[in-house]
Amino acid sequence: MTDPTANHYDLKDTFASRRYFAKFKGIMQHMLRVAGVMEAEGQLTREEVTILATYASMLTYTFQALSWKYLLVGRETGRFFGSLTVDGRDSGFPVAAELMTMANDTQQAQTHLATMPSVKEHKDRMVQVVLSDRTLPTKLQFSLSQRLYYEELLRGNLFWVRNDPQAEYMGDIVDRRKYRIHWATYDSQVNLPVIYMMELEDSGSDPLPTDARRWPEVQAHLSAQALGGLKLVTIARGFDEDFDDLHPKRLRRFHLGPMYSHAYTRQNGPLHDVLAEAKAPEGHDWAMVWTEEELLSDRVIEEKAGWFSTVEREIFALDPMGGALPDIGATRTQRSIILPQRPYQVLEEHNPPGFNGVRKFVVSTGGRVLQY
Repeated sequence: MTDPTANHYDLKDTFASRRYFAKFKGIMQHMLRVAGVMEAEGQLTREEVTILATYASMLTYTFQALSWKYLLVGRETGRFFGSLTVDGRDSGFPVAAELMTMANDTQQAQTHLATMPSVKEHKDRMVQVVLSDRTLPTKLQFSLSQRLYYEELLRGNLFWVRNDPQAEYMGDIVDRRKYRIHWATYDSQVNLPVIYMMELEDSGSDPLPTDARRWPEVQAHLSAQALGGLKLVTIARGFDEDFDDLHPKRLRRFHLGPMYSHAYTRQNGPLHDVLAEAKAPEGHDWAMVWTEEELLSDRVIEEKAGWFSTVEREIFALDPMGGALPDIGATRTQRSIILPQRPYQVLEEHNPPGFNGVRKFVVSTGGRVLQY
Protein backbone atom coordinates (compact mmCIF):
# COMPACT_ATOMS: atom_id res chain seq x y z
CA MET A 1 0.00 0.00 0.00
CA THR A 2 1.31 3.44 -0.92
CA ASP A 3 1.98 5.79 1.99
CA PRO A 4 -0.03 8.98 1.31
CA THR A 5 2.30 11.03 3.53
CA ALA A 6 5.12 10.35 1.07
CA ASN A 7 3.64 13.12 -1.08
CA HIS A 8 3.48 15.63 1.76
CA TYR A 9 6.21 18.22 2.16
CA ASP A 10 6.98 21.17 4.42
CA LEU A 11 7.23 24.81 3.34
CA LYS A 12 10.40 25.72 5.22
CA ASP A 13 11.33 28.85 3.25
CA THR A 14 9.93 32.13 4.59
CA PHE A 15 9.15 33.74 1.26
CA ALA A 16 7.81 30.54 -0.33
CA SER A 17 5.44 30.14 2.62
CA ARG A 18 4.18 33.72 2.36
CA ARG A 19 3.68 33.47 -1.40
CA TYR A 20 1.73 30.25 -0.87
CA PHE A 21 -0.73 31.91 1.50
CA ALA A 22 -1.06 34.97 -0.74
CA LYS A 23 -1.83 32.68 -3.68
CA PHE A 24 -4.64 30.95 -1.83
CA LYS A 25 -6.11 34.22 -0.63
CA GLY A 26 -6.36 35.32 -4.26
CA ILE A 27 -7.81 32.00 -5.39
CA MET A 28 -10.59 32.16 -2.79
CA GLN A 29 -11.53 35.64 -4.07
CA HIS A 30 -11.62 34.34 -7.65
CA MET A 31 -13.90 31.49 -6.57
CA LEU A 32 -16.40 34.02 -5.22
CA ARG A 33 -16.37 35.79 -8.59
CA VAL A 34 -16.95 32.45 -10.34
CA ALA A 35 -19.94 31.83 -8.07
CA GLY A 36 -21.24 35.25 -9.09
CA VAL A 37 -20.95 34.32 -12.76
CA MET A 38 -22.85 31.08 -12.13
CA GLU A 39 -25.57 33.03 -10.31
CA ALA A 40 -25.92 35.38 -13.28
CA GLU A 41 -26.34 32.32 -15.52
CA GLY A 42 -29.05 30.92 -13.26
CA GLN A 43 -27.02 27.88 -12.23
CA LEU A 44 -26.86 29.02 -8.60
CA THR A 45 -29.37 30.99 -6.57
CA ARG A 46 -28.46 33.96 -4.42
CA GLU A 47 -28.90 31.82 -1.29
CA GLU A 48 -26.60 29.10 -2.67
CA VAL A 49 -23.95 31.67 -3.58
CA THR A 50 -24.17 33.02 -0.03
CA ILE A 51 -23.55 29.54 1.37
CA LEU A 52 -20.54 28.97 -0.90
CA ALA A 53 -19.23 32.45 -0.08
CA THR A 54 -19.53 31.71 3.63
CA TYR A 55 -17.40 28.59 3.37
CA ALA A 56 -14.90 30.36 1.10
CA SER A 57 -14.60 33.10 3.72
CA MET A 58 -14.07 30.48 6.41
CA LEU A 59 -11.27 28.95 4.33
CA THR A 60 -9.75 32.42 3.88
CA TYR A 61 -9.76 33.02 7.65
CA THR A 62 -8.21 29.59 8.18
CA PHE A 63 -5.39 30.39 5.77
CA GLN A 64 -4.96 33.78 7.45
CA ALA A 65 -4.53 32.08 10.83
CA LEU A 66 -2.01 29.62 9.40
CA SER A 67 -0.11 32.46 7.74
CA TRP A 68 0.36 34.11 11.16
CA LYS A 69 1.40 30.82 12.72
CA TYR A 70 4.09 30.23 10.09
CA LEU A 71 5.02 33.86 9.42
CA LEU A 72 8.58 33.43 10.69
CA VAL A 73 9.17 29.93 9.32
CA GLY A 74 12.77 29.53 8.21
CA ARG A 75 14.03 32.27 10.55
CA GLU A 76 16.07 31.78 13.72
CA THR A 77 13.39 32.31 16.35
CA GLY A 78 15.05 30.57 19.27
CA ARG A 79 12.62 27.66 19.26
CA PHE A 80 11.31 25.07 16.85
CA PHE A 81 7.73 25.64 15.75
CA GLY A 82 7.60 23.53 12.62
CA SER A 83 6.42 24.51 9.16
CA LEU A 84 3.27 24.15 7.07
CA THR A 85 2.77 20.66 5.65
CA VAL A 86 1.23 20.62 2.18
CA ASP A 87 -0.24 17.74 0.18
CA GLY A 88 1.78 18.25 -2.96
CA ARG A 89 0.20 15.51 -5.07
CA ASP A 90 -3.50 15.03 -4.34
CA SER A 91 -4.68 18.52 -3.48
CA GLY A 92 -2.13 21.32 -3.18
CA PHE A 93 -3.91 22.24 0.09
CA PRO A 94 -2.52 21.93 3.62
CA VAL A 95 -2.89 18.46 5.10
CA ALA A 96 -5.89 17.85 7.36
CA ALA A 97 -3.59 17.46 10.38
CA GLU A 98 -2.90 21.22 10.20
CA LEU A 99 -6.60 21.96 10.78
CA MET A 100 -6.79 19.38 13.56
CA THR A 101 -3.88 21.07 15.33
CA MET A 102 -5.61 24.44 14.90
CA ALA A 103 -8.73 23.07 16.58
CA ASN A 104 -6.64 22.01 19.56
CA ASP A 105 -4.83 25.37 19.64
CA THR A 106 -8.19 27.15 19.68
CA GLN A 107 -9.15 25.37 22.90
CA GLN A 108 -6.01 26.75 24.56
CA ALA A 109 -5.76 30.11 22.82
CA GLN A 110 -7.15 32.13 25.73
CA THR A 111 -4.60 30.59 28.11
CA HIS A 112 -1.72 31.45 25.78
CA LEU A 113 -2.88 35.01 25.24
CA ALA A 114 -3.16 35.62 28.98
CA THR A 115 0.59 35.11 29.39
CA MET A 116 1.74 36.98 26.25
CA PRO A 117 2.51 40.70 25.93
CA SER A 118 -0.02 42.78 24.03
CA VAL A 119 0.54 43.77 20.40
CA LYS A 120 1.56 47.28 21.50
CA GLU A 121 4.02 45.92 24.08
CA HIS A 122 5.55 43.68 21.41
CA LYS A 123 6.05 46.64 19.08
CA ASP A 124 7.53 48.84 21.82
CA ARG A 125 10.02 46.14 22.76
CA MET A 126 10.97 45.61 19.11
CA VAL A 127 11.72 49.31 18.73
CA GLN A 128 13.93 49.20 21.84
CA VAL A 129 15.87 46.18 20.49
CA VAL A 130 16.45 47.88 17.14
CA LEU A 131 17.61 51.15 18.74
CA SER A 132 19.69 49.72 21.55
CA ASP A 133 21.08 46.48 20.16
CA ARG A 134 20.91 47.40 16.46
CA THR A 135 19.74 43.89 15.59
CA LEU A 136 16.59 42.43 14.12
CA PRO A 137 14.10 41.55 16.88
CA THR A 138 13.37 38.16 15.34
CA LYS A 139 12.34 36.45 18.55
CA LEU A 140 9.93 39.26 19.38
CA GLN A 141 8.57 39.14 15.82
CA PHE A 142 7.97 35.44 16.28
CA SER A 143 6.21 36.00 19.61
CA LEU A 144 4.00 38.66 18.02
CA SER A 145 3.11 36.37 15.10
CA GLN A 146 1.98 33.70 17.57
CA ARG A 147 -0.16 36.23 19.46
CA LEU A 148 -1.81 37.25 16.17
CA TYR A 149 -2.34 33.57 15.40
CA TYR A 150 -4.18 32.94 18.67
CA GLU A 151 -6.21 36.13 18.27
CA GLU A 152 -7.28 34.98 14.80
CA LEU A 153 -8.36 31.63 16.22
CA LEU A 154 -10.55 33.31 18.82
CA ARG A 155 -12.26 35.46 16.18
CA GLY A 156 -13.85 32.25 14.91
CA ASN A 157 -15.53 31.59 11.55
CA LEU A 158 -12.78 29.16 10.59
CA PHE A 159 -13.12 26.12 8.34
CA TRP A 160 -12.66 22.97 10.41
CA VAL A 161 -12.27 19.31 9.52
CA ARG A 162 -15.98 19.00 10.34
CA ASN A 163 -18.41 21.89 9.94
CA ASP A 164 -21.76 20.77 11.32
CA PRO A 165 -25.02 20.91 9.31
CA GLN A 166 -27.14 24.05 9.35
CA ALA A 167 -30.74 24.33 8.16
CA GLU A 168 -32.38 27.17 6.24
CA TYR A 169 -36.15 27.43 5.84
CA MET A 170 -37.25 27.62 2.17
CA GLY A 171 -41.04 27.84 2.56
CA ASP A 172 -44.08 25.60 2.77
CA ILE A 173 -45.37 23.04 0.25
CA VAL A 174 -49.00 22.22 1.03
CA ASP A 175 -48.72 20.51 4.44
CA ARG A 176 -44.92 20.34 4.49
CA ARG A 177 -41.98 22.57 5.20
CA LYS A 178 -39.01 22.77 2.87
CA TYR A 179 -35.42 23.19 4.09
CA ARG A 180 -31.96 23.51 2.63
CA ILE A 181 -29.33 21.89 4.83
CA HIS A 182 -25.65 22.64 4.23
CA TRP A 183 -22.49 21.35 5.86
CA ALA A 184 -18.82 20.92 4.99
CA THR A 185 -15.81 18.74 5.73
CA TYR A 186 -12.10 18.71 5.08
CA ASP A 187 -11.61 15.29 3.51
CA SER A 188 -8.59 13.82 5.28
CA GLN A 189 -8.08 11.18 2.57
CA VAL A 190 -7.32 13.71 -0.17
CA ASN A 191 -6.91 16.90 1.93
CA LEU A 192 -9.64 18.87 0.17
CA PRO A 193 -12.57 20.97 1.42
CA VAL A 194 -15.95 19.53 0.43
CA ILE A 195 -19.30 21.36 0.71
CA TYR A 196 -22.70 19.62 0.80
CA MET A 197 -26.18 21.01 0.18
CA MET A 198 -29.39 19.02 0.60
CA GLU A 199 -32.93 20.21 -0.15
CA LEU A 200 -35.61 18.22 1.64
CA GLU A 201 -39.28 18.26 2.56
CA ASP A 202 -40.31 17.83 6.18
CA SER A 203 -43.64 16.14 6.89
CA GLY A 204 -43.03 16.01 10.65
CA SER A 205 -45.18 17.87 13.15
CA ASP A 206 -42.41 20.14 14.52
CA PRO A 207 -40.04 22.38 12.53
CA LEU A 208 -36.86 20.40 11.95
CA PRO A 209 -34.26 22.92 13.27
CA THR A 210 -36.12 23.24 16.60
CA ASP A 211 -37.00 19.55 16.96
CA ALA A 212 -34.93 18.39 19.93
CA ARG A 213 -35.31 14.76 18.89
CA ARG A 214 -34.78 14.77 15.13
CA TRP A 215 -32.36 17.64 14.49
CA PRO A 216 -29.40 16.28 16.54
CA GLU A 217 -29.91 12.90 14.86
CA VAL A 218 -29.94 14.53 11.41
CA GLN A 219 -26.76 16.46 12.16
CA ALA A 220 -24.96 13.38 13.44
CA HIS A 221 -26.13 11.27 10.51
CA LEU A 222 -25.06 13.74 7.81
CA SER A 223 -21.70 14.44 9.45
CA ALA A 224 -20.96 10.71 9.68
CA GLN A 225 -21.86 10.19 6.01
CA ALA A 226 -19.82 13.13 4.70
CA LEU A 227 -17.14 10.95 3.16
CA GLY A 228 -15.71 11.68 -0.26
CA GLY A 229 -15.58 7.98 -1.07
CA LEU A 230 -19.36 7.57 -0.70
CA LYS A 231 -21.56 8.12 -3.73
CA LEU A 232 -24.30 10.71 -3.39
CA VAL A 233 -26.98 8.08 -3.97
CA THR A 234 -25.62 6.05 -1.05
CA ILE A 235 -25.79 9.09 1.25
CA ALA A 236 -29.29 10.08 0.07
CA ARG A 237 -30.77 6.58 0.30
CA GLY A 238 -29.36 6.04 3.76
CA PHE A 239 -30.86 9.34 4.91
CA ASP A 240 -34.20 8.58 3.27
CA GLU A 241 -34.42 5.20 4.99
CA ASP A 242 -33.41 6.48 8.44
CA PHE A 243 -35.87 9.40 8.59
CA ASP A 244 -39.41 8.49 7.51
CA ASP A 245 -40.74 12.06 7.72
CA LEU A 246 -37.80 13.73 5.94
CA HIS A 247 -37.73 13.46 2.15
CA PRO A 248 -34.47 14.40 0.35
CA LYS A 249 -35.23 15.89 -3.07
CA ARG A 250 -31.85 17.22 -4.11
CA LEU A 251 -28.32 16.56 -2.88
CA ARG A 252 -25.20 18.31 -4.13
CA ARG A 253 -21.51 18.04 -3.32
CA PHE A 254 -18.85 20.60 -4.24
CA HIS A 255 -15.20 19.50 -4.24
CA LEU A 256 -12.91 22.54 -3.99
CA GLY A 257 -9.62 21.50 -5.54
CA PRO A 258 -7.15 20.19 -6.34
CA MET A 259 -5.07 23.33 -6.69
CA TYR A 260 -2.24 23.02 -9.21
CA SER A 261 0.81 25.25 -9.02
CA HIS A 262 4.09 24.79 -10.83
CA ALA A 263 5.91 26.23 -7.82
CA TYR A 264 4.19 24.26 -5.03
CA THR A 265 2.65 21.02 -6.27
CA ARG A 266 3.94 17.86 -7.92
CA GLN A 267 0.80 16.52 -9.59
CA ASN A 268 1.14 14.66 -12.85
CA GLY A 269 -1.07 15.08 -15.89
CA PRO A 270 -1.98 17.71 -18.47
CA LEU A 271 -2.32 20.63 -16.04
CA HIS A 272 1.19 20.03 -14.72
CA ASP A 273 2.54 20.26 -18.25
CA VAL A 274 0.40 23.31 -19.06
CA LEU A 275 1.67 25.26 -16.05
CA ALA A 276 5.25 24.26 -16.75
CA GLU A 277 5.04 25.50 -20.35
CA ALA A 278 3.10 28.67 -19.51
CA LYS A 279 5.93 29.98 -17.32
CA ALA A 280 3.48 32.46 -15.83
CA PRO A 281 4.76 35.04 -13.33
CA GLU A 282 4.29 34.60 -9.59
CA GLY A 283 0.62 34.85 -8.71
CA HIS A 284 -0.51 33.60 -12.14
CA ASP A 285 1.02 30.09 -12.16
CA TRP A 286 -1.93 28.14 -10.83
CA ALA A 287 -5.12 26.31 -11.74
CA MET A 288 -7.99 25.36 -9.43
CA VAL A 289 -10.40 22.51 -10.13
CA TRP A 290 -13.99 22.68 -8.89
CA THR A 291 -16.28 19.66 -9.21
CA GLU A 292 -20.03 19.64 -8.54
CA GLU A 293 -22.05 16.44 -8.18
CA GLU A 294 -25.86 16.58 -8.17
CA LEU A 295 -28.46 13.95 -7.32
CA LEU A 296 -32.17 14.57 -7.95
CA SER A 297 -35.25 12.69 -6.82
CA ASP A 298 -37.13 11.34 -9.83
CA ARG A 299 -40.32 10.10 -8.17
CA VAL A 300 -41.80 8.80 -4.93
CA ILE A 301 -43.09 5.33 -4.08
CA GLU A 302 -44.85 4.07 -0.97
CA GLU A 303 -43.60 1.20 1.17
CA LYS A 304 -45.27 -0.63 4.01
CA ALA A 305 -44.22 0.36 7.51
CA GLY A 306 -45.82 -2.07 9.92
CA TRP A 307 -49.31 -3.50 9.54
CA PHE A 308 -51.40 -0.41 8.83
CA SER A 309 -49.12 2.39 7.65
CA THR A 310 -46.90 3.29 4.74
CA VAL A 311 -43.92 5.60 4.24
CA GLU A 312 -42.64 7.49 1.24
CA ARG A 313 -39.36 6.50 -0.37
CA GLU A 314 -37.47 8.50 -2.97
CA ILE A 315 -36.39 7.02 -6.30
CA PHE A 316 -33.38 8.98 -7.48
CA ALA A 317 -32.55 9.82 -11.08
CA LEU A 318 -29.43 7.95 -12.12
CA ASP A 319 -27.64 7.09 -15.35
CA PRO A 320 -29.36 9.48 -17.77
CA MET A 321 -27.38 7.91 -20.63
CA GLY A 322 -29.09 4.55 -20.21
CA GLY A 323 -26.02 2.60 -19.16
CA ALA A 324 -23.68 4.17 -21.71
CA LEU A 325 -21.59 5.75 -18.91
CA PRO A 326 -20.10 4.32 -15.71
CA ASP A 327 -22.29 4.53 -12.60
CA ILE A 328 -21.30 7.75 -10.85
CA GLY A 329 -24.00 7.54 -8.18
CA ALA A 330 -25.39 10.93 -9.18
CA THR A 331 -27.71 12.49 -11.72
CA ARG A 332 -24.92 14.58 -13.16
CA THR A 333 -21.36 15.70 -12.55
CA GLN A 334 -19.87 18.98 -13.74
CA ARG A 335 -16.17 19.75 -13.61
CA SER A 336 -14.89 23.30 -13.81
CA ILE A 337 -11.46 24.85 -13.74
CA ILE A 338 -10.36 28.35 -12.76
CA LEU A 339 -7.04 29.62 -14.10
CA PRO A 340 -5.29 32.84 -15.19
CA GLN A 341 -5.03 33.91 -18.82
CA ARG A 342 -1.57 32.63 -19.72
CA PRO A 343 -2.11 29.04 -18.51
CA TYR A 344 -5.51 29.08 -20.24
CA GLN A 345 -3.92 30.04 -23.56
CA VAL A 346 -1.49 27.13 -23.31
CA LEU A 347 -4.33 24.79 -22.34
CA GLU A 348 -6.32 25.81 -25.42
CA GLU A 349 -3.32 25.42 -27.70
CA HIS A 350 -2.67 21.86 -26.56
CA ASN A 351 -6.33 20.90 -26.01
CA PRO A 352 -5.43 17.74 -24.01
CA PRO A 353 -7.93 14.86 -23.87
CA GLY A 354 -10.52 15.03 -21.12
CA PHE A 355 -10.99 18.80 -21.09
CA ASN A 356 -13.72 19.19 -23.71
CA GLY A 357 -16.52 18.89 -21.15
CA VAL A 358 -14.78 20.99 -18.50
CA ARG A 359 -16.10 24.53 -17.92
CA LYS A 360 -13.24 27.00 -17.95
CA PHE A 361 -13.30 30.23 -15.93
CA VAL A 362 -10.44 32.53 -16.87
CA VAL A 363 -9.19 35.24 -14.52
CA SER A 364 -7.94 38.39 -16.25
CA THR A 365 -5.10 40.50 -14.88
CA GLY A 366 -7.72 42.91 -13.56
CA GLY A 367 -9.52 40.15 -11.64
CA ARG A 368 -12.48 39.84 -13.99
CA VAL A 369 -13.76 36.29 -14.60
CA LEU A 370 -14.75 35.13 -18.08
CA GLN A 371 -16.29 31.75 -18.92
CA TYR A 372 -15.27 29.61 -21.89
